[in-house]
Parts: sequence; structure tokens; C-alpha cells
Amino acid sequence: MKTSKASTETSKKYNTMSKICQITGKKAMVGNNVSHSNRRTKRKFDANLFIKKFYWVEQDCWVSLNISAHGLRTINKLGLNAAIKQAAEKGYLNV
Repeated sequence: MKTSKASTETSKKYNTMSKICQITGKKAMVGNNVSHSNRRTKRKFDANLFIKKFYWVEQDCWVSLNISAHGLRTINKLGLNAAIKQAAEKGYLNV
């Protein structure tokens, strides 16, 4: 059975990524669901993550990052080059 070229390209493009922001290092937190009768069950609070493409002027290329909303604000404040450099120093991003 042959696999189509399009299906292999999409699997390469959208591989599973961890749910961690590559700029700020935010990740899922653990908490409780609390019912009306005050019963508690464990749950997970995921970070507000999305994939965003940026044009990195210093390297003259497009960069795709898995970032949170807070990470996007950080990039808007510091600039892409400074934010990537800061994330690489903290170990959140491998450049």
C-alpha cells in the first residue's frame, strides 16, 4: 500500500510538540475540579499556546514558534531577536 506524498508532508509539518511555551517556558499546571458538593478531582490547566510564524530579520528567515499569549507580549515588548536570545539562555529554546 502506497502512502501519498501529501500525507507524509503534513505529518512532518505538524509533529506532536510539547505543551510548553518556547519563549517564556510556561507549561500546564495541576489543580482541582471542585463540584457543588465540594468534592475535588484532579485536573490540568493547559497554557494558552498556539503556533505562530515570525520573520527573523537578523537571520533573514522565517521561524515557527510554539508560544503562549504572554510570550507574544514578550516578543512585542523586547523584539524577536532579544526574546529568542533570552529564551535560549534560560534553556527554553534550542537555537
